[in-house]
Amino acid sequence: MDKKINSLYQEYMNGHLDRRSFLGKLTLLAGSTAAAVTLLPLLEQKQAHAGTPQGMVDEIQAEFIEYPAETGKMRAYLARPKVDKKLPAVIVIHENRGLQPHIMDVTRRMAQEGFVALGPDALSPLGGTPEDDEEKARTMMREINYESTVKNFVAAVAYLKTNPLTTGKVGCTGFCWGGAMTNQVAVNAPDLKAAAPYYGSQPAAEDVPKIKASLMLHYAGEDERINSGIPAFEEELKKAQIDYSIFIYDGAQHAFNNDSNPGRYHKEAAELAWKRTIAFFKEKLGG
Repeated sequence: MDKKINSLYQEYMNGHLDRRSFLGKLTLLAGSTAAAVTLLPLLEQKQAHAGTPQGMVDEIQAEFIEYPAETGKMRAYLARPKVDKKLPAVIVIHENRGLQPHIMDVTRRMAQEGFVALGPDALSPLGGTPEDDEEKARTMMREINYESTVKNFVAAVAYLKTNPLTTGKVGCTGFCWGGAMTNQVAVNAPDLKAAAPYYGSQPAAEDVPKIKASLMLHYAGEDERINSGIPAFEEELKKAQIDYSIFIYDGAQHAFNNDSNPGRYHKEAAELAWKRTIAFFKEKLGG
C-alpha cells in the first residue's frame, strides 16, 4: 500500500488528525471518495492484524490495596506488568456506580499497555462499592462528600508518585463521573503530568489556570449536556496556555467507552480514543 496513505493513517491513529480531516486527505491521495471508502477497511484490517503493540505486556499482576487519603484509607485496585523495572503510573477513575468490574478490566488493560494502573474506589469511606448491586452503588455515590472525594483522588497522585514501583510520573484518566473527577485531579494536583478525561464535565473557569498537566479531552458527538461546556473550557485553556487536545467522536453517545453497556458502547470511537490515550500517556509519561 502507498507509503503516503500508510503514513496518513498513522497520523490519524496517533491523534494528529480528526476523522473528517483524515477522510478528506485520504480522498485526495486515493483519487476519489469511492476509492477512499474502499481503502479504509483495508487500512483498519491491517492495523488490527499488526500484532501486539510495541511495549504491550502479556503478564500482569492485580490486587486490591489501600493508600492513605483525606478520609482515611482508600481501597483501590492496582494492576501492573510483571517486569523488573519502574514504570510510569496512571490513575483510572470509575463512573457513577463505583468501582465496577468494567473499570477493573480497564485498569488491567492500562497495565497491559506498560503502566502501573490504579483504580481507586470513591465509595471507600462508605465501606466500598457493593458487589452485584450497581443501583445501590449509584445511590451511595450521591452520599459522598465531593470535596473530600477530590482530595482522596489527589492523594492517589502522591501515592503513585512516591511508590517504589513507579518512575514518579503520574497520569489520570476517567469516564463519565470519573471524567469530571479527572478534570478536578488536574486542577488540584500540580504533580500530575497528563490527564485524559472521557466525556467529563468541565472545571470552573477560574480553576483552569491551576492545571499543570497536559490534557487530552475525549467527548461523544451525541452528548449535548457535556459538550455545551467545551467552548468556554477551551477558551480558558488557551488563555492559560495549557497543553491540550480535544477529540469529538461523531455518532457516539455519552459512555461510549463502556463495552459492558451495549446500549452506549461505540466500538470504533472506543478503540480510537483508547489508542490516542495510550499514545498520549507514553509521550507525556514515558515508558
